[in-house]
Amino acid sequence: MKVRLGAGVCFLLISISLLSTSLFAQTFRGTILGTVTDPQGAVVAGATVNVRNVNTGLERSTATSGDGSYSVPELPIGTYTVTVSQTGFQKSVTSNVAVDVASEKRVDVSMKTGQVSETVEVSGETLPIVETTTDTLGGVLTQETVKDLPINGRDYTKLIYLNPGVAGSPDQITDSPGSFGEFSMNGARGRSNNFLLDGTDMNDGYRNNPAINEAGVFATPATILPIDAVSDMRVLSNFQPEFGRNGGAIVNIVTKSGTNALHGDVFEYFRNNALDARNYFDQSPAPKAPFHNNQFGGAIGGPIVKNKTFFFLDYEGQRENVGVVSLTCVPTPAFIQQATANATASPAGVSPVGQAILNFWPHNAANYIPGVIATDAGCFSGTSFSPDYTAIAPSFNNLSSFIAKVDHSFSKNNNITGRYFFGDSTQQFPLALNATGGQLPGFDTVTPTRVQLVSVSDVQVVSPTMVNELRYGWNRFAEGFFPQDRSFDPSSIGLCNVPVTFGTCHSEGLPIILLSPTPTGGSGSAPTWKSTGTVRSWPRPRRRAP
Repeated sequence: MKVRLGAGVCFLLISISLLSTSLFAQTFRGTILGTVTDPQGAVVAGATVNVRNVNTGLERSTATSGDGSYSVPELPIGTYTVTVSQTGFQKSVTSNVAVDVASEKRVDVSMKTGQVSETVEVSGETLPIVETTTDTLGGVLTQETVKDLPINGRDYTKLIYLNPGVAGSPDQITDSPGSFGEFSMNGARGRSNNFLLDGTDMNDGYRNNPAINEAGVFATPATILPIDAVSDMRVLSNFQPEFGRNGGAIVNIVTKSGTNALHGDVFEYFRNNALDARNYFDQSPAPKAPFHNNQFGGAIGGPIVKNKTFFFLDYEGQRENVGVVSLTCVPTPAFIQQATANATASPAGVSPVGQAILNFWPHNAANYIPGVIATDAGCFSGTSFSPDYTAIAPSFNNLSSFIAKVDHSFSKNNNITGRYFFGDSTQQFPLALNATGGQLPGFDTVTPTRVQLVSVSDVQVVSPTMVNELRYGWNRFAEGFFPQDRSFDPSSIGLCNVPVTFGTCHSEGLPIILLSPTPTGGSGSAPTWKSTGTVRSWPRPRRRAP
């Protein structure tokens, strides 16, 4: 059975939905509330309450109800001045009221009798620091709290561990080989957390990890949410039902906005192997593995129109080039020479395919480990294994992240904010598609990643007791896993002698090749040199968008 609803009914239902959402929806802004009383402790009804953001000039007004209470919700985070006035009482001004993300700041006012022209000033720094309006657990980290903390990689997710109840995830699972799981809140699974950026969802729908700062193939974030762009971050547990979605923790992040004052900064951090000791496995006479890391960027924010329109821009880039060291087993030049001579003496000789395959193993003389005897068995002796080669696979992590935000006040009762994040990176790392392959140079896995997030929020003050917010969010996560040599055609060395549909191999890169230095004596009974090619070298791209 189909039911048709008229346009008027649909509009009414949508309006009711929006208004009801405004009362109970998850928020990334804050609330100032309290009760106004007279010197005898009796409530003061009808008092005018005005709150003003000292950095942007944003003002909101309301009046106390019959029980003397008031509430000003959906306030952008920042520092406010609360002014209360009523006929027959002195004006009360409470300054330095800090509003945090998704928090309620109680400002109770006890008014004194007198003329309105007289003012009683109170500093908000003396207000109680314990939140008494909710039983939500967790903590808030502000820019002031973390600006001087040493954060490896400038990864905001490391700040989450500063909150009570947070520990490493018991599962430590992602589907990105080489990377790690997210944090655990009060014993919940690492994938049970919900990440919000400016009130909108930013979860990767495939792994339920944060789309920004999710590890690619390098075990480090593929994109970066710039630390300088984070204004407040609140980690919640035992949260109220309006957040919903997951049973772990809510990570509620608010990005910075511009203010009436123009502010900016630039930075660069670097690490270099010239300042580091050798890797434990990187022993002489092999060359020292390179490690070059540069993180750089800058931010600027300020007014477009004072007290009305503001902007904030932030860029952060990272260029990391390293050598990943592995101790492995490859045929020595002496063994290859002897095997080639033996094969040449035979009627068959050395095939062109066999000769080409030998060239895929690295043969840098300085990387062979001294003291390993090169016999017909290579670096194997019976059942024991002695690696004979220090393989250094060149790897890199190059990323760029950009965020732009605009806040505008159409009027005292209508404010809109819009934010766009763009992150793009390419990572290259060995041992990625499978833990048993891709270890030798030339057979890494390359992972391009692109993340885009949009958020728009429009706050409309309908009346002194009713506020409606219309919010839109969109995110897109695109990532691929590809073999480093994906452009290599195996048929170019004669590996595809069987006719195929298009006259070439259906393979992206060199397939895995296992060779044993000795006769097998039975299936799988002989050791093999480290494989060339990439294990399971099929591409694995994915794109997730709501």
